[in-house]
Amino acid sequence: MLAVRSDTGHNARRRTVRRRRRPDGVRIGLTVWGVLVFAFLFLPILVMLVYSFNTGRLLATWQGFGFDAYAAAWASPVIRSSVITSLEAAVGAAVLSTVLGTLGGLALARSKAKTSWVLWATLLLSITLFTPEIVDAVSMLPWFVSLGTDFGIGIFSNGMVRLVVAHAVLSVAVVTFIVRARMQGMDEALEEAAADLYAPPLKRFWQITLPVASPAIWAGALMSFTLSLDNTIVSSFVQVPGSTPWPVYIFSSLRVGLRPEIAAVSAVMFVLTLFALAVVGFVLRRSGASTEEMAKTLASA
Repeated sequence: MLAVRSDTGHNARRRTVRRRRRPDGVRIGLTVWGVLVFAFLFLPILVMLVYSFNTGRLLATWQGFGFDAYAAAWASPVIRSSVITSLEAAVGAAVLSTVLGTLGGLALARSKAKTSWVLWATLLLSITLFTPEIVDAVSMLPWFVSLGTDFGIGIFSNGMVRLVVAHAVLSVAVVTFIVRARMQGMDEALEEAAADLYAPPLKRFWQITLPVASPAIWAGALMSFTLSLDNTIVSSFVQVPGSTPWPVYIFSSLRVGLRPEIAAVSAVMFVLTLFALAVVGFVLRRSGASTEEMAKTLASA
């Protein structure tokens, strides 16, 4: 009898040890998997950063370490013009899409009933978001030409205006959905309490609604800025001579071979993107958002 009990207790202890060991194995497996995922995502960027210091004539041929590529990129007026064009278009598109997307997100979030206009607006925004960029590019080119030539709206013959409007059209839906997701979790009792205290609508918006929506607004603006910098297909269609953005310049350089200057400028733009992300995080932290809220807001972008 004692032997049976001893054997049973021994088996129970072995099962307990097994249960304790399984989480360690799972934890190690998840850690290895996470390291592999991060390596897959960021090793190409690391290679680009390293090759930006290549002194060779071609990007893929390593010949030595130096800052020749950065000096050559700074001395090239064509590269400087394309980078400035991309940054100006990205800032303009971010501002325009953020303003329109914020208003759209607030309107969709405030609609309590699933009315027909809400469904139609959501459908149209979804179509804009999921339509292939080549389709948008082909449709925007004759649209801009018609507005500038047939209707005599000369502003749409300007290359910068075309880039800003075209990029904003593609980013408005992103900002709208981010702001709507943020505002749908807002406690309506806050605004109702302010209304009971006779606060005017504009004051309620500035002191209650806007602070709550600000994390989503900043995340949408950052997303719009990044999407504009990365846009190649639409930019190649709507650009005009003298307003060539950086992605189009890179694409045209493939015919003669990529040079280290392209990696150098790409590294600088990557650092600028990280700086913009840090600024958004700083603003969200100053607004009182917790680390979890900041992560959720940026992840929703």
